[in-house]
Amino acid sequence: MTLNSTFTVVVPAAGIGKRMGAAVPKQYLFIAEKTVIEHTLSNLMAHPQIAKVVVVLHPEDHYFKELNIARSPKITTVIGGDERSDSVLAGLAAVNCNETWVLVHDAARPCLHHDDLSALLQLAEHGQVGGILATPVRDTMKRGNPKHLVVKTESRDHLWHALTPQLFPLKILTSALSKAQKMQISMTDEASAIEYFGGQVKLVSGRASNIKITQHEDLLLAEFYLSQLLKEAK
Repeated sequence: MTLNSTFTVVVPAAGIGKRMGAAVPKQYLFIAEKTVIEHTLSNLMAHPQIAKVVVVLHPEDHYFKELNIARSPKITTVIGGDERSDSVLAGLAAVNCNETWVLVHDAARPCLHHDDLSALLQLAEHGQVGGILATPVRDTMKRGNPKHLVVKTESRDHLWHALTPQLFPLKILTSALSKAQKMQISMTDEASAIEYFGGQVKLVSGRASNIKITQHEDLLLAEFYLSQLLKEAK
């Protein structure tokens, strides 16, 4: 791998965003006249090392094809499944098998900073250990019980919030997710599958502005962060 190497990103976008309680999936809500997923994809494709994006859609998605960005030659679409792992595996199957590395990025993370993405991609220059963007935990962490009573205060030492993108060798990630699926083990992110089967995952410090939109108030915060990214790009 060289600093001029290019990569494919799988973007699982088959979720319906139940927590938002909106009329449309959260990736199709608007921020400053563009949908969340348009911001996310445009941001990814603007990075010089991103050559292709595989967008994984819900079987009944009727929104994406109406977006201008859907006609980009860099974008391929495939149909996903019920679980995140189903969708990611469908996306990985569409990646050229000759590619060594692959990225997975959440459709609802439109505020990724290119410097953080570049730092993550550097892992591909240094061997076979993949990794994820992450931020150190800053708040006091409480462990609760089913009655929402505090059981104990957890130490913040060495605790991180996992973000995306996550970068791993294509064959290793495909194998780990496939094995987990066959064993009916639920994985919350791609790194979890790598970890479960004994692989190493590097933590690459990223900006806290790389938020995942899950609540309505996140839209306003994302609009602010996107405005800052736009100012930096000028």
